[in-house]
Amino acid sequence: MPRPLSQEYGKYYHGYISLVPEDELSLAFDNQTAATLQFLEGIPESKLNYAYAPGKWTVKQVLQHLTDAERIFVYRALRFARKDSTPLASFEENDYAEVARVDHLHWKDMLEEFRLLRNSSAHFFRVLNEEELSRSGKASGVDITVRSLGFITVGHAMHHQNVLKERYF
Repeated sequence: MPRPLSQEYGKYYHGYISLVPEDELSLAFDNQTAATLQFLEGIPESKLNYAYAPGKWTVKQVLQHLTDAERIFVYRALRFARKDSTPLASFEENDYAEVARVDHLHWKDMLEEFRLLRNSSAHFFRVLNEEELSRSGKASGVDITVRSLGFITVGHAMHHQNVLKERYF
């Protein structure tokens, strides 16, 4: 499945898609998932509740955000792949982070949830055909293809991994 063209998604998403070096989405999921999990598994427990500045997310909140956002991206892709033309609303990531209760979650469980979700997401995109991947819908006020949502899912996680590396460690 080829990389999406710029007209297949809103300008806001270009940064995420541009982070994905692979042109093949299945390969991108495989490579990035392994690298992200290896990185996350290496974070010391003493850093899990660390935020680099007041009002910024903790490491645990970042991982929960990745999980929440991936669910939303894949849900959007499912709706559009199945020809559901209902415009889908945006979501406020900070509101989600505020109520996610990550302080009560074990890091190992959070990692396992992300791993399972990522495997499910990769499988979902892997079984779609070219017609389904080319279908589009409107989310957050922007027309976007199913293929783009797959690349956004991968690139979004890469973006936050980079933020963790640059600002947290």
